[in-house]
Amino acid sequence: MLDGKTLMITGGTGSFGTTVLSRFIETGVRRIIVFSRDEKKQEDLRIALKSSKVQFVIGDTRDPQSINTAMRGVDYVFHAAALKQVPSCEFYPMEAVRTNVTGTDNVVRAAIDNGVKRVVLLSTDKAVYPINAMGISKAMAEKVLVSHARAIGSDGPVLCATRYGNVMASRGSVIPLFIEKLKSGQPMMITDPAMTRFMMSLEDSVDLVLHAFQNGQQGDIFVQKAPACTIETLAIAISELFKVPLNTGILGTRHGEKLYETLVSREEMAKADDMGRYWRVPADNRDLNYELYISEGSQALNEIDDYTSHNTHRLDVNETKELLLTLPYVQAALRA
Repeated sequence: MLDGKTLMITGGTGSFGTTVLSRFIETGVRRIIVFSRDEKKQEDLRIALKSSKVQFVIGDTRDPQSINTAMRGVDYVFHAAALKQVPSCEFYPMEAVRTNVTGTDNVVRAAIDNGVKRVVLLSTDKAVYPINAMGISKAMAEKVLVSHARAIGSDGPVLCATRYGNVMASRGSVIPLFIEKLKSGQPMMITDPAMTRFMMSLEDSVDLVLHAFQNGQQGDIFVQKAPACTIETLAIAISELFKVPLNTGILGTRHGEKLYETLVSREEMAKADDMGRYWRVPADNRDLNYELYISEGSQALNEIDDYTSHNTHRLDVNETKELLLTLPYVQAALRA
């Protein structure tokens, strides 16, 4: 689908964007536009790639003119630009709104105006039953995308989204932090030993977006089925891999943090399609006929659970070690 086409990645200098570039730069794609605000990261990536296929554009999804101009001639968009750090969004919630909500609206409107064929929004587990500003803003981003999808029907780009939990070894995640602490002889600080997190790699996240890209219908949200482990299991696995005695401390659950991740709500599971490796959550296409909200219900909601990191397959220490050994970051850290 990408042969001879132009792909735009908003927030393209982040972990996801760089993984997409490494996957597609040698394919038949004609041009990849990296759209982001950080000129230093763009310069570093440009020097590292040295590819005539990649075009770097300085801009901000908050600015509708900026994104609209950059999107001229684009066929497909992966919308990854977002504020993702929970503490930052808690202290500056309106910044999260401007980037995650208004920015998404600007991207979708620009895609419609420029005749883009498909847009895939990258969302997060924190958008399900959100308890912090980051999750609330990403939930609203999903709602904005689905509302546009409902409005344009077949008369515009296919708009769909993906959700995934914390990506292993991505920037700011716990695995690099644990390894750094371990190598410096400091204790690995655990929030709660029973806290669980999905274990997905960056390659998994790209596969998920590609699945949505190839299979998405208007307003769909896609979720990958993934294993999970407790934070305690993760700490033990890392200490055993690096052959360092386990040294941990209990930090306690931080503000805005959940005990487990939820990727699909019970309400969504009632209508989700099982696609093997993935769940597909179709859009709610009811209109403003409020009678439907009163007269139609589903008894299945009483029998279905959310899809969470507590009830998915739980990895033991050995399984976690095997999974960690597949990560380039961990491989490099073991060699260092």
